[in-house]
Amino acid sequence: MLVTSVLVAQNSAKEVLFTIDEKPYFTDEFVRVYNKNIDLVKDESQKDLNQYLELFVAYKLKIAKANKLGLQNGQQYINELKSYRGQLSKNYTSDSKVTKALIEEGYNRMQKEVKAAHILIKCDENASPEDTLKAFNQALDIRKRIVSGENFEEVAQQVSQDPSAKENKGNLGYFSAFRMVYPFETAAYTTKVGEVSKPVRTRFGYHLVKVLDVRENRGEVTVAHIMVLKPQTITPEITAKITSTIKDIYAKLKQGESFEALANQFSEDKNSAPKGGVLPRFASGQLSSEIFENVAFGLKNAGDYSEPFESQFGWHIVKLLEKHPVKKLEEMERELDTKIRKDDRSRIITNTLNAKLRTKYKVVRNEKLYTKIKASVTDKYYTGEWKLPEDTKEFDAELLKVENKSITGSTFLQELNSKQKSKLAIKPISKLIDNVYTSFVDGQLNTYYNDNLETEFPEFANIVEEYRDGLLLFDLMEKEIWNKAKQDSIGLKKHFEANKANYQWKNRVEVVTVSSAKEDFVKKAMKLLKSDVKLDDIKAKLNTKDAVNVMIKEEILEEGDATKKIAFKVGLSEIYKDKDFYYVNKVIKVIPAGPKTLEETKGRVINDYQQYLEDNWVSELKKEFKVNTNTAVFEKLKATMKK
Repeated sequence: MLVTSVLVAQNSAKEVLFTIDEKPYFTDEFVRVYNKNIDLVKDESQKDLNQYLELFVAYKLKIAKANKLGLQNGQQYINELKSYRGQLSKNYTSDSKVTKALIEEGYNRMQKEVKAAHILIKCDENASPEDTLKAFNQALDIRKRIVSGENFEEVAQQVSQDPSAKENKGNLGYFSAFRMVYPFETAAYTTKVGEVSKPVRTRFGYHLVKVLDVRENRGEVTVAHIMVLKPQTITPEITAKITSTIKDIYAKLKQGESFEALANQFSEDKNSAPKGGVLPRFASGQLSSEIFENVAFGLKNAGDYSEPFESQFGWHIVKLLEKHPVKKLEEMERELDTKIRKDDRSRIITNTLNAKLRTKYKVVRNEKLYTKIKASVTDKYYTGEWKLPEDTKEFDAELLKVENKSITGSTFLQELNSKQKSKLAIKPISKLIDNVYTSFVDGQLNTYYNDNLETEFPEFANIVEEYRDGLLLFDLMEKEIWNKAKQDSIGLKKHFEANKANYQWKNRVEVVTVSSAKEDFVKKAMKLLKSDVKLDDIKAKLNTKDAVNVMIKEEILEEGDATKKIAFKVGLSEIYKDKDFYYVNKVIKVIPAGPKTLEETKGRVINDYQQYLEDNWVSELKKEFKVNTNTAVFEKLKATMKK
């Protein structure tokens, strides 16, 4: 079927099947839409090619009408289409091979947890080459000291510019993929245990990474805890009081008291105590207490709780609620894709696409104008004091051309002005401008590529066109049919009167049904029904404050309702059982077949009236627009598709 569809589409790609007011519609679109929808069609008549052509023409007539009314200019429509196209374009504006490789790499890394320490030498992301080299050499010298035998922890305390190093000696604990910036993560996962990496550049500066341990990923856990806070001032008496309190709470747990209730009453963690001590799920390295994490992950079964233990924050008792192992790759692909787009990894994808676009599209620069722009930018740029030239008309000429798209010098000047806030430190100023220009060109290439996705990818164009038509059709139907059918009360009534035969009741019964899980109560209810006791009195006699022994339902049922065991005659049924309940029915009266009122069937009448309006509307559209079908092309197409 697929091969046939492709061949048909290729053979008829440019043949006009029909026109609406001289606008052509081609065979390839007809074949594509037919094959896409054929398996969804339940009405066999719609699979007939002649019938389907009628439907397809009617569909295109409605779109023509929507455009004629200017619905495509509505702001809500424009915004919705733009949003959808933006979402869809993400699948085309990144390198799928690179993305897939990064997803697999990230997932493979997630199978392990790395324990690492680091030394940081700060260096701004936009630092000058001189300052960058200085920081690099400083990191290199520190590494030489450690490789020569100096203790990493002691050196970290002495020279690391990470403020926490004075306390933790550079130790970052265990972490997994996506917990650290990507270059740092890569160093941690590619350095052997016990070794120190070469200087690694991140946006924070240069790092030396020492890998202390690697273990299997423990996944995530959800736990609850009871905490007694450690006060700022500690004395032996205070410590004794805290330990006594936590031990008493632990004793209550051992006696069978509720963990949740004890957490609510005694835990001094104000965020979790009202929720029974429950904490958000976490993985290794996400909490600031490795001791707490180790105890939490050490619990084996849901419901297990720890003995009291001490962390830097106080004393805790932890209860395991659920373990969440690492998911399978196919379950995580979408989540990992999202993480990659938010991560430094996204730069790899962007750079790969940029490199392809530089090769793909021709870019021509006006060197004379570029030189003039460079001359207009002074060293005041570094302090944020540079101003755009007062007369920018001379810069309105074409600075560069991407294929057939022209970009002015003024546009680039505006880009330079906006980048001034970033406080770039690249020197001299000419190099800084070259750097901004390179990024500017990449941005223009991406914009051009995105704007021309419909030309590059026919399937993208088809999807966007279908969505566009769907939005227009919805707005049009709401305006021309749906609202009219709901608001045109006179027309609705006329349609109902003209088609009364379609809105008829079958024989009906007014019935009371009593049900209970206990047969004895149904028997008692049956006796009361025989005696014509009022329904409220039956409930009062058989139900108590503590127990609802019977349920009573009054309803009108129509003949043919197979779910109800009702005899269509006045009187009491026998007691019968269905699944776990016993029933008895009392038919109060039989209502003979007859016409429904408009109110009784209004929903169905509105639907029918909408269809009536639409059918007549299509006939009117055929008069409003000139439709010409190319019969010879259609007959040839049918012969090909039937094969």
